[in-house]
Amino acid sequence: MKQHKTKKGRNSLPWCLLSLLVFLIDRVSKYYVSHFFLFGEPHPLIPYLNIMLVFNKGTAFSLLNQGKAWEFWFLTLIALVVSAMVLVWLFCLPRQAYWRACALSLILGGALGNIWDRISLGYVIDFIDVHFKSYHFATFNIADAAITIGAMLLVLEAFSQKNDALC
Repeated sequence: MKQHKTKKGRNSLPWCLLSLLVFLIDRVSKYYVSHFFLFGEPHPLIPYLNIMLVFNKGTAFSLLNQGKAWEFWFLTLIALVVSAMVLVWLFCLPRQAYWRACALSLILGGALGNIWDRISLGYVIDFIDVHFKSYHFATFNIADAAITIGAMLLVLEAFSQKNDALC
């Protein structure tokens, strides 16, 4: 009986390009906001959504935002390790794992955008401020949104697949 090998890694280039696109959109948006908006000053776009420049020394959605040196290096190391693992995972996916590859690409591009900020600036630039009346959700950025969407896609894909193999 002839066994069919699953082609792996051959479709990785488009997904790496998606990661690069997420990274570049994140960088351009952060550059624009940091150069044309004042820190902490809200600029309403539509009801419930402001652009407001803030500097986040913690994780996504301002968790661990105390600015301690050990937190900075711990978060940076974790982000680098996870990014490397996501990249390896992306390269070992079978060709038909479209949604998983899309999810991992979003996560990787977002993670690299925030790592860039953390290493080059010592903090992450956040600027998307969602609010309802006086309640404000944590301020975030394009990278955080990409990571969150990627994680949600992974969860949805995991629940929709009968195959338990991750790679």
